[in-house]
Amino acid sequence: MAKWIIVVDDDTANLKMAGHILSKNNMRVTALKSGSAFLDYVNDNGMPDLVLLDIKMPVMDGFETLGKLRQIEQQKGLMKTPVIFLTADEDVDTETRGFEVGVSDFIRKPFNPDVLLRRIGNIMSNSQEMHDLKSEATIDKLTGFLNKGATGVELSKMCSETSGCLMMIDLDSFKLVNDIYGHDMGDKVLISCADIIQRNVPAGSKCGRIGGDEFTSFAVGVSTEEQVADITAKINEEITASAKQLMGEDMNIPLGASIGAIFVPRYGNDYTALLKLADKTLYTVKKNGKHGYGIYDDEADDEEGAAALDIHALSEILGERSIQDVALQLDKDSFSPVYRYVIRYIMRHHINACKVLFTLAPAGGNATTEFYDNVDEFGNHIRSSLRKSDIFMRNSKNQYFVFLTDIRADSIDKVVSNLINNWQTKNEEELIITHETEFIGNRQELAHSGGHKRVVVVDDDVINLQVAGKILSSGGLHVTALKSGSALIEYLKNEKELPNLILLDIKMPDMNGFETLKKIHALESAAANIPVVFLTADESEGAEREGLSLGAMDFIRKPFVPEVLLMRVNNLIELVTLQKSLYDEIEEKKRELQLRG
Repeated sequence: MAKWIIVVDDDTANLKMAGHILSKNNMRVTALKSGSAFLDYVNDNGMPDLVLLDIKMPVMDGFETLGKLRQIEQQKGLMKTPVIFLTADEDVDTETRGFEVGVSDFIRKPFNPDVLLRRIGNIMSNSQEMHDLKSEATIDKLTGFLNKGATGVELSKMCSETSGCLMMIDLDSFKLVNDIYGHDMGDKVLISCADIIQRNVPAGSKCGRIGGDEFTSFAVGVSTEEQVADITAKINEEITASAKQLMGEDMNIPLGASIGAIFVPRYGNDYTALLKLADKTLYTVKKNGKHGYGIYDDEADDEEGAAALDIHALSEILGERSIQDVALQLDKDSFSPVYRYVIRYIMRHHINACKVLFTLAPAGGNATTEFYDNVDEFGNHIRSSLRKSDIFMRNSKNQYFVFLTDIRADSIDKVVSNLINNWQTKNEEELIITHETEFIGNRQELAHSGGHKRVVVVDDDVINLQVAGKILSSGGLHVTALKSGSALIEYLKNEKELPNLILLDIKMPDMNGFETLKKIHALESAAANIPVVFLTADESEGAEREGLSLGAMDFIRKPFVPEVLLMRVNNLIELVTLQKSLYDEIEEKKRELQLRG
């Protein structure tokens, strides 16, 4: 399918030139002459794959247009459309400001066809990869609904911003389908039921699959019992008809749906709390006959004679009277929801964490009563040794699962070693303590010392190395300076702590930047995938065209402008890190599915 690009420029000649170049290369092009015309167009016709946006236009310039585009996307819940600024302006402040507001790249006018196409290709390739990764990370493959994790995120947003009805939907007697007709038929029934649910909730509603045969939906604008009853009746009617079509008219499984509903924001807007109340209502429905609905009613739910509480009294009941400076120990049932919340929080805010599983064994080989007393004491030792932001639980008679929050990768071994050594120093009783760890956060940081973003700068000019090193180091990056392409190749072959990004000069003796990049890609290790940005004082279009064709991510001009250099490097590292994080999340979900299967 042809990629759709909108070009916005008040100069008709530029519109014709860009349109000719892009159309000739099998792209669908829409040309518009002003920011306001562009905003009206996308509001009515949807978002393109990419926007080429002129900066200097009358009435509404490129910066203002971009700001209003982002507002439209946010209002409609859309992903950000990649935008490339078109400019004949070499002003550094303009470029710096552009990256600050989130522009993907700059293309200079007049256009060079090859450079234009290469830069567009790179941006759209990255954008498509990000879209595919996000889609795979958030969509349940069987039904097309949001998966459990994404459901929490999306419906939390809807509960906080929109009026409607949160519904917990459970398929009645679904297990019999799998038992009698097999799992393939069960999958067909689930797909059909998901389609039925989606058809019968109002437009703009969102649906998720949160369990094997459990769904949830935020039905936009639904505010009366009559509406819930109508949705429930239609879903059950269509499920029965679909089941008979799939399994035959003689199918006698009492398949249907039970729904627990709660109106939003009548009972608050916290998704997790609302879902629990909807689930509680659903349980009542299933207990009283199934194939029906129930609507949460706080008056019916309140215990008789319950007294109203002030905020202080309620806080006393819900929390600890005084929070001690020790780790929080929870039982398994309590640990699970807290753990899931913390995982979401640290991933959203890019905070590192680490899981540690301690396994204890008796030194003498026999698990006596004394051994289990020591295991109890080891739990107390964990509690008093760690911070109050850490949480842990006892997983079995001889195991503790610890969750260390907000911890640097290079601090994990020290924390675990200190905990074990302090125990062994204070206790005569011998325990064999083994442990395994799993780091959560920026996976590249785990392989890098100090948790810093790492950049290698390669240039035969010592002055350039010093200037780049000073600029990047001032921004908190760990910089390694090398004077030749051959030195870089040796470094990548032998260095265990690989960089996040390589800045590579083009014009160097012995081996130029292009030759060096080819050798990097030929390495049979993870180093072959490190993104490379070329450093150059060469303004020729041929150099840029060749570099992009070899797979360079970008070009940075010399002499360096500190703000632009630091901003470009940080933006590229963040892009690569986000892609890697999404990829790791998908792989983790695949492993979970394999374990469940």
